[in-house]
Amino acid sequence: METVSQPAPQWINGIEPSKELLASNGTQILEFECREQPARLRELLNVYREDHTLRAEFARFRELNAAPGPVLFIGMGASYCSAISASIQLQSHGRSSFTVDAGEWLNYSQPVWSDAALSILITTSGESAELVELFKRGGDRPRGLICNNAASTCWHLAENKLPILAGPEYGNATKTYTNSTAAAIILASVIVGQPWQQDAERAFDVFSSSLDPIFARRDEIEAFCRGAANIEIVGRGAAYGGAIMSALCIREMSGFRAAPHTGAGFRHGPNLDVDGSHVAIIFALGRTASLGVKLAQECDRRGGKVVLVSSENHEETDRLYPVRIEAVPEPWEGIVSLLVPQALTLAMVERTGCRLPPRFQYGVMEQ
Repeated sequence: METVSQPAPQWINGIEPSKELLASNGTQILEFECREQPARLRELLNVYREDHTLRAEFARFRELNAAPGPVLFIGMGASYCSAISASIQLQSHGRSSFTVDAGEWLNYSQPVWSDAALSILITTSGESAELVELFKRGGDRPRGLICNNAASTCWHLAENKLPILAGPEYGNATKTYTNSTAAAIILASVIVGQPWQQDAERAFDVFSSSLDPIFARRDEIEAFCRGAANIEIVGRGAAYGGAIMSALCIREMSGFRAAPHTGAGFRHGPNLDVDGSHVAIIFALGRTASLGVKLAQECDRRGGKVVLVSSENHEETDRLYPVRIEAVPEPWEGIVSLLVPQALTLAMVERTGCRLPPRFQYGVMEQ
């Protein structure tokens, strides 16, 4: 009787995990990968500052950007969230830029793709079916890639590419979101000729020094939010990317309903049904911080509860739980905003169990 050989495991990033990691549950993986974020971010900033090969890549991206038309960032899920900070950076410095969903762009936008000056595709795995197909259909359109897997299909198809350098990730997007957001911000800064090193260092210092104190408060944050019918997460600018990523993290890991909104989108819709069953996490960060505080006050008047993430001091009440995070330069609030929802998610799964088991191998990638 013939022996049927088993296919070799397709380990995440091509790296076989240690026995300790393979034995870890989803809650343990979430905490491990959250706490690994500062070290991975530190590595990326060092490499992007010092590596001569990446400097050559940056120069090529700047050349590609010279054509007329907008700069597009194309991704899905966490990668889409990462791209928002980069588009905000370009728009703030006078360069037309938009973030689009890869699935929507693939299926509906092919006739206008050539109107873009440059398209930058973001994918952690490099194997997502939509992103692979966009590379295959792209023809001679100027494209670039930000990717965490140098052994992936997208990496081999791309001519211009930047690494995410987050290492293998086995749970919800945490360190890959942080590093891909940083990579996208740096690339956007290079495209418009803005220095990025000093801003990045400030963001790293705030992020790395805030993680442990915020995670130490996770049980308090979870207790404050407990009993809510759902959780709404509100941000503007780059922090809107953080809001979408936060909702994904809460839903994927805990199964609890969470939804992201821009500040204006929340005010002119969901704000109308705020009552005692409602909890909002509001990012009052950056140039529109005062609007976030104003929205928190309105939620309070309607009887809702708010976790207010701000660079200012606010008095805690029965319906307001303030978390202070030092200010960072725009658009780096797209990274620091994640710390509070990550801490909340960890506390939720520690209390009720983790819904998302670790994934150590790539599965079938399909649309």
